[in-house]
Amino acid sequence: MTGLDDTQDDHAEPTAPVWAVFGDLMAGLLGAFVLILAGVLVVQIDLVASLKQEVEKRQQEEQRRMALEKALAIPLASGRVTVNNGRIGISGSVLFATGSDELRPEGRQLLKSLVQPLQVYLRERDEMLMVSGFTDNTTLLRGPHQRFADNLELSAQRALTVARALIDEGMPSSQVFAAAFGAEQPVADNADEKGRAQNRRVEMAPVPKASNTSPRRHE
Repeated sequence: MTGLDDTQDDHAEPTAPVWAVFGDLMAGLLGAFVLILAGVLVVQIDLVASLKQEVEKRQQEEQRRMALEKALAIPLASGRVTVNNGRIGISGSVLFATGSDELRPEGRQLLKSLVQPLQVYLRERDEMLMVSGFTDNTTLLRGPHQRFADNLELSAQRALTVARALIDEGMPSSQVFAAAFGAEQPVADNADEKGRAQNRRVEMAPVPKASNTSPRRHE
């Protein structure tokens, strides 16, 4: 009997290390699975947060667009202005004669009608108004009565004229500034007169105010 017991013990002893190795392997696999699961959860949380921010951003943009359209309901109904992605567009022919930076009487009257609703809109959001001038790509003809060197200068003067007209009609000068783009950023093809007419325009866009904080001085 003793010999048999010794034989059984000899066969039983090697099994213990096998189970230990298997246990370690399972523990390692479980740890790896937990790490992978944690990584997936982190990615999903980040994705959900990004999607939430994008949804909120789109909702804010939509609310902003609706508020602007509501503020400009009357001029929009007349068809003399448009609102596209928060930018108020006015055809250049409504405001100026060809090659001129002098406001037409009807153009000045239109700008006057925009001042009050724009002031309310800007004040509620603590924003400024950027007035941008654009032209088509037609080269200005040289001549004794041509005041502008090129389309960029013409668009700059037209933007300044509109900004000054808004200020004259009551818009605080601290809330409006002018920018010029010349023939850049066309909204239509310059190949025909219809497209060129669309590109000759002035746009007004509410923009955030620059920060008033100044860098701290080092003593």
